[in-house]
Amino acid sequence: MFDANASTLRVPPTAAVIFGATGDLTHRKIIPAFYHLAKNGHLPEGFSIIGFARREKDDATFRQELKASLDKFAHTKPVDEKVWKWLESRIFYQIGDLPTAEDYVKLAERLKSLPHANAFKGNYLFYLATAPNYFCAVAENLFKAGLAPDEEGMHTRRLIVEKPFGEDLPTAQKLNRDLVKYFPEKTIYRIDHYLGKETVQNLLYFRFGNSIYEPLWDSRYIDHVQITVAEKVSVEGRGGYYEGAGASRDMVQNHLMQLFSLIAMEPPARLEAENIRDEKVKVLKSITMPSNAEILKRTVRAQYGGGLIDGRQIPPYRQEERVDPNSMIETYVAMRLEIDNWRWHGVPFYLRTGKALQKQFSEISIIFKRPPSVLFAANNTKISRNWLRIRIQPDEGIHLHFNAKVPSQPTLKQVEMSFNYRESGQHYLPEAYERLICDAMLGESTLFTRADEVEEAWRIIDSVRAAWANEDTTNMPLYSPGSMGPVESDELLRRDGRSWARPV
Repeated sequence: MFDANASTLRVPPTAAVIFGATGDLTHRKIIPAFYHLAKNGHLPEGFSIIGFARREKDDATFRQELKASLDKFAHTKPVDEKVWKWLESRIFYQIGDLPTAEDYVKLAERLKSLPHANAFKGNYLFYLATAPNYFCAVAENLFKAGLAPDEEGMHTRRLIVEKPFGEDLPTAQKLNRDLVKYFPEKTIYRIDHYLGKETVQNLLYFRFGNSIYEPLWDSRYIDHVQITVAEKVSVEGRGGYYEGAGASRDMVQNHLMQLFSLIAMEPPARLEAENIRDEKVKVLKSITMPSNAEILKRTVRAQYGGGLIDGRQIPPYRQEERVDPNSMIETYVAMRLEIDNWRWHGVPFYLRTGKALQKQFSEISIIFKRPPSVLFAANNTKISRNWLRIRIQPDEGIHLHFNAKVPSQPTLKQVEMSFNYRESGQHYLPEAYERLICDAMLGESTLFTRADEVEEAWRIIDSVRAAWANEDTTNMPLYSPGSMGPVESDELLRRDGRSWARPV
């Protein structure tokens, strides 16, 4: 039976305001996240949601639309009607235009008149599920309406900001400067849903909670590291957005850089937000970008051509809707990065991501150095490198590949020892947005990116894009849909005597 008071991990009384409440993100991710938080007993009695958007509708209509979306997108089905009734009674709709300051005054009045206003006493969470060009306008108008954090700290006011956070380093720096005029840095929660995935969160505990791994986590034992975020879908109608982003901005600057810094960071002094984020920033600052000519040697960009995926025809990227027929925007990128510090000196990190690929998966592969083979030379036995595979999605788990003797034969073969999250017990695995929204309401910022971390990631990507912009070419490599990328990506590793880990 549903019990709103059942959970020990419970947020304080809060009113959540969703800007862009009629958009796709609200219906697909945010409301299902709040529903599952309620279902698992994380929300207090003193809780409310206000959807803020300019479309004409009332509370009842808004609730009906959200219920229809919840029936479609909730990851536990069927929807528990008792839970929904509890949450529905706490959902309201406020008509307002994002740039119009007067509408925020009305919002402030509405917040004070909500049925549970006495419970949350001015504690608000503002979720910016809007286009990035509205971020600063919303923050400024909240400030003008008296809804930003007050100097005395009497109320808790937090701001969740969706990606993309800037288009390059200068725009990210300006956005950071503008937002902190109205909301202090500690109240800004820049969300990257990859950090809400259970396997990503487990990276810290896996590394620092196991004495058999952390001593091996450096250049003495690790040959190289691979990070792959592969998407099976093509651009599929998002050509207008993708033409302004490309794989480097859309995926590498945020998702891959987050995984990269978590894998490479030094042990923090404490498992607390600022200590962890300090170490992540140090990793990014330790990446020294080489000359443009060297960057071109260490990176590959490509576009998918025409072909089939699961029997479905995929048009070439340049023939997708709202894509320039002469576009030089990459749908695939691979790069080699090196960290100039004592732990990782000489260990390359290979990152790749792309659309219209063979499989949909995200994983980190730690490839250890090959042991000496002199003991097995007489038997012509091939010794494979040990390989630690951390699967982020799907089939979340950790897999160790190691060498073992073949029974009745004097040879070795690679075997696997696996841990799968969904098979390990009865624990509920929350969706990423559930965890992140809950953390924001609790004031836990570990899984959110800080201003300097965002800027350091942009510094790296801007260097790569500057090298590409100066490249004397009017074309780029193509790869077939359903493949794992262009041959140039394979060559990037082959030059170093390595190869990409096989998709599993």
